[in-house]
Amino acid sequence: MKFHKDLDLRGLYCPIPILRTKKILSKMSHGEILRITATDINIFEDINIFSIQTGNILLKKIKKNNEFIFFIKRK
Repeated sequence: MKFHKDLDLRGLYCPIPILRTKKILSKMSHGEILRITATDINIFEDINIFSIQTGNILLKKIKKNNEFIFFIKRK
């Protein structure tokens, strides 16, 4: 999947991944896609809640070994 920005959150734990996601999305233009890579198991559910609360669209989430990859479209 094509994306405009890449955010590496590997090794970071709650609440840092969501806070950094929020910060970078706020600087992106409407319709742009952010790819996130993380290792904190809690982000797998947190990103769903974050997307619902902010109105950003979670396009895809992938679990690959011990990493989680998300694609979020800026509202």
